[in-house]
Amino acid sequence: MIQINDLSFKYGNKEVLSNITMNLEAGKIYGLLGENGAGKTTLLKIIGGLQKPYHGKCTVCDEVPFQRTPSFLSRIYYLPEEIDYIQTDYSALQFADLNAPFYPKFDWDKFKKILAEFDLDADKKLRKLSHGQSKKAAISFAVAANVDLLLLDEPSNGLDIPSKTIFRKIMAEYCLETTCTLISTHQVRDLENLIDPIIILDNRAVLMNESLERISEKLCFSLESSVPSDVLYAEPTLGGYLCVSQNRNQRESRVNLEALFNATMQHKTAIHNLFKNA
Repeated sequence: MIQINDLSFKYGNKEVLSNITMNLEAGKIYGLLGENGAGKTTLLKIIGGLQKPYHGKCTVCDEVPFQRTPSFLSRIYYLPEEIDYIQTDYSALQFADLNAPFYPKFDWDKFKKILAEFDLDADKKLRKLSHGQSKKAAISFAVAANVDLLLLDEPSNGLDIPSKTIFRKIMAEYCLETTCTLISTHQVRDLENLIDPIIILDNRAVLMNESLERISEKLCFSLESSVPSDVLYAEPTLGGYLCVSQNRNQRESRVNLEALFNATMQHKTAIHNLFKNA
């Protein structure tokens, strides 16, 4: 689906991405994690054809994104964090009526069902909606477009807690098995139980691109009364310490995304080498 080889990008003299290589497959919802300024949005824009790398190669469905051919644009949808473009005098239904023809597999029934799940008035002018409601309308259209590649930049920003729950349900229920979905976020708790594999960006590079299964094979997440001597990361919590350690005894544990991210940020080389060395 997506092949990225030795890709680099810079704004002026500032390099944002450096020599990135990775492949992304159809049928998965990837989580793109990283601190603010790590290059998440830039990477999404390159994959979506909105930015051109100065070095290396990126192909999506065997096409070069920046060429922005009609066939490429009909197969992808990029939802930016800022959605000012949707603040119009059109209603959600009118907006879809104007834009759906660009997406051959757009599903009107799905669109209306998602709007209903978000409890949105489909006939209300979009500019009269709150930011959170506008975000729901934008998400509804993006998912209903039924594209091969769905790029979502911080989609949960602006959503209240109940809406974040509905968002996760919608993504799990309505995304096609043939779609490759890439979601960027710095709020990992919002996407718990949804994203897999996990990609972590830092210092212009990919620190991790692994499935939850492999992460749980290599790392153990546990609640301990005290901090073990061999722990990679620990944070105080109710009842003791949430610890991340190398899984030497093949213990089964549930991956805690926030702890994983913090552990990776604190011990970049150690964790990178742990996965690199099989």
